[in-house]
Amino acid sequence: MLPKPHDPETGTPEAGAPYRQPPETVLAALATDPRSGLAQAEAERRLAQHGRNVLETAPPRPQWLKFFDQFTDVLVLLLIVAAAISAAIWLHERDTALPYEAFAIFAIVILNAVMGYVQEARAERAAAALRQLSAMRASVVRDGERCSIPAAELVPGDIIHIAEGDTVPADARLIESTALQTVEAALTGESVPTLKHVAAISGAAELGDRHNMVFSGTTAVYGHALAVVTATGMATVMGRIAGMLEKAPDEVTPLQRELGRVGKALAVAVVLIAVAMIGTIFLMADISGFSQTFEVLILGVALAVAAVPEGLPAVVTTVLSIGMQRMAKQKAIIRRLVAVETLGSATVIASDKTGTLTRNEMTVRRVVTASGAAHLSGSGYAPHGEIELVGTQASDAALRCELLRALTAAERANNAVLHARGDGWAVEGDPTEGALIVAARKAGLLPEALDARFARIGEVPFSSERKMMSTIHTDTAQPERLMVVTKGAPDVLLARCTHELVGEASVPLTAARRAEIMAANDALASEALRTLGVAFRSLPAEAGARESSLKESSLKEAGPHTEDVERDLVFAGLIGLIDPPRPEARAAVAQAKAAGIRSIMITGDHPKTAAVIAAELGIASGGRAVTGTEIEAMTADALDRTVEEVSIYARVNPEHKLRIVAALQRAGETVAMTGDGVNDAPALKAADIGIAMGITGTDVSKEAADMVLADDNFATIVAAVAEGRAIFANIRKFLRYLLSSNIGEVMTMFFGVLLAEQIGLAQLAADGVVLPLLATQILWINLVTDGAPALTIGVDPPDADVMHRPPRPRGEGVITGRMWGGIFLVGAIMSTGTLLVLDAALPGGLIEGEGTLAYGQTMAFTTLVMFQLFNVFNARSDEASAFSGLFRNRWLWIAIAASLVLHAMAIYTPLLQHAFSTVSLGMGDWLICMAVASSVLWLRELSKMVVRRMVAGNGASRRLPRAGLGSD
Repeated sequence: MLPKPHDPETGTPEAGAPYRQPPETVLAALATDPRSGLAQAEAERRLAQHGRNVLETAPPRPQWLKFFDQFTDVLVLLLIVAAAISAAIWLHERDTALPYEAFAIFAIVILNAVMGYVQEARAERAAAALRQLSAMRASVVRDGERCSIPAAELVPGDIIHIAEGDTVPADARLIESTALQTVEAALTGESVPTLKHVAAISGAAELGDRHNMVFSGTTAVYGHALAVVTATGMATVMGRIAGMLEKAPDEVTPLQRELGRVGKALAVAVVLIAVAMIGTIFLMADISGFSQTFEVLILGVALAVAAVPEGLPAVVTTVLSIGMQRMAKQKAIIRRLVAVETLGSATVIASDKTGTLTRNEMTVRRVVTASGAAHLSGSGYAPHGEIELVGTQASDAALRCELLRALTAAERANNAVLHARGDGWAVEGDPTEGALIVAARKAGLLPEALDARFARIGEVPFSSERKMMSTIHTDTAQPERLMVVTKGAPDVLLARCTHELVGEASVPLTAARRAEIMAANDALASEALRTLGVAFRSLPAEAGARESSLKESSLKEAGPHTEDVERDLVFAGLIGLIDPPRPEARAAVAQAKAAGIRSIMITGDHPKTAAVIAAELGIASGGRAVTGTEIEAMTADALDRTVEEVSIYARVNPEHKLRIVAALQRAGETVAMTGDGVNDAPALKAADIGIAMGITGTDVSKEAADMVLADDNFATIVAAVAEGRAIFANIRKFLRYLLSSNIGEVMTMFFGVLLAEQIGLAQLAADGVVLPLLATQILWINLVTDGAPALTIGVDPPDADVMHRPPRPRGEGVITGRMWGGIFLVGAIMSTGTLLVLDAALPGGLIEGEGTLAYGQTMAFTTLVMFQLFNVFNARSDEASAFSGLFRNRWLWIAIAASLVLHAMAIYTPLLQHAFSTVSLGMGDWLICMAVASSVLWLRELSKMVVRRMVAGNGASRRLPRAGLGSD
């Protein structure tokens, strides 16, 4: 293995450091081969030896400390103190066999802590699983084959490919480099990209001057390279400074901040109500002695604990995480929680065409040259198919020569790899470049023969600004000269050409011939073919001499070539490729339209190609396509008007995307934007929801995005929007349930004390104070009804009409005014029904009864529990009937059954009867409680019916984008 790059005593670079050694020496030291890489078995052995390629983090907080965190809330601490005081009073008075009240309070505190701990642990596990899904990957050579593996599995000696837009996964020594530039600001503070080369450095060099090394965590912004991994994990430069990095704070989304504010406001309100209620009790009742005073105070604490939804953050995190996992199963990987809540309000999806709206299975269909055209059959990446020449009989020989030269140029100006995989064929690299290789194979151009004649020695990489790439090759047929082959956008490439290939001759390009070529290009585009131009040139003798030194290196390296290489080119022909629309994309566009979401196509392709595909997908029928050149000429106001009308943008670059996003946002749209390149990062960050391509996307675009499409499919975006809407709707559901139920408890206690005379409680207060419910009963209700039922509502299946509602208005809060109205209505129904049942069970009051206080409180206790369980069904929508989709969520029914069983235990188990001061109820009592409690369902159904009729009266506007509110 390699020696350490620094002396452990002095910290100075050692003579044996990788950057001071030739590539061959480094490869030998690491016992690896640049072409075959490591064997999988050897890689696994080294992984066991060196460990995973990850940075160590602070040791996780012990589980027992996480559990004790559940007891740090002030209200929970007050309950623990109350339990201790209750036990002390029992020790003094010994009025029961055991301190049942103290046991009950303490047991409920423990159970609540267990539930909170389990919910938080589940949320942590879900978040960890999602982080694993979005973990970085590396392109590596193993057993002679290039493949993609998790970057955490890299080991010293692995051969890795680095391309523009990649995040470097480990420290590595370059062995081949083509104009590679990396940004190392995170390590050196230098913001200007660093140009890399292969040659060894003779003396000691500072980190920023090690131009033959790439470092973990830095980003490749130009070119590509082959490198051998020299250090992983904590042995990397990044690893050595990892100890100075603090753990990033947990992400808090606007939704979570809003819920935090709601929770704090509720806490203040409930504390004020509890204080007012305690004051009212002291004023209205004859409270004497420490025991009675303590009972009143503990009631106030219990009411505050029950009414404040302290478990809300854990439930929200759990629901968000579970929803994100459901999205991941549908190939949409959420990188930032904020995207989940923003997806529900998306009004525009601005999508790339290739691979997102289309299959990204490029196939060459047509090659047009000076003497005619060639039609290629076959599909996909299998190099099998027929070639039909279309031209005059006299021109067949010339056409054949032009076809071979054009396909040779396309195959050489190429970085993809075609290889057999199982029963089929696969392309490693860009799909368009793969299709060009397949076309060359169909024409009989074999890689062995091409490699033998045209060995690559340099490259001018593709960039989105230049829209072309070139490679430089030796030519064994002309050893004294070099050959440049170029491919790119036809209009851009043609401007660099001075001649055209006709047969075996190069003839000057006339203005008329240029016009004919562009007309042929338009004709191909009108058939929905993506077009590329190919060209070549022979470098002058003096340029050949200047570049000849490159041929002497066994490990090839090319520095940055200036654009003067890409001039005086000979135009070889046009290549038309088909990338058929995805069959599911048209349905997804229609679904988005029904949901009030506008689809926009943004592509670098020809405007006519874009228009044909857009019409076929239903994005725009016969619509106008605006080009990047037109966008550059527009003022901000003109672009604002354009984006309101135009849904097709062609020949655009990433800067144009940024302007389109800004214009849409100025129009009030919530924009989801896709991207895959390095230069797409600004637009992805600027969009409300940045969406990176998981297959073709660069690491830079993924890092900038909020969401990654694992399958690069437009339909996945629409499915993610539907899931995002469902998640937000579910959060509103359990908020509606928790808040209305807790407000019902508060109103029951408050008005029970205030109306004690009217409901027959006051005459039973011979020993000081009598309350509608005991503190332990309130805590029990909170335990059995606020836990499992609320969580199962949070994972309710999406409503059938979730994509038939308009998007949620931008900036609308999670709790709307109409929601608050429904919450207080339900709370009022609960408290009224519970107090009426209590009144009917006791002597006196408005309804004459005959029961004891224990019986009356047990009846009220049971009625309030049943109210909350019926309320579960109400809470599933502010508009839709509770009977709609009644049995879709089996977990909800299981949770309700569990709550009923727990409550029955409190009613019939002797030990729990002592703890909660309950008595056994008969079947008739249960029927009364259930009948009264069901009123919350029927009355809420009536109010929803009124809302639905109001909405129906304004139904036309409701279906329009951004008009009206959804049912949740």
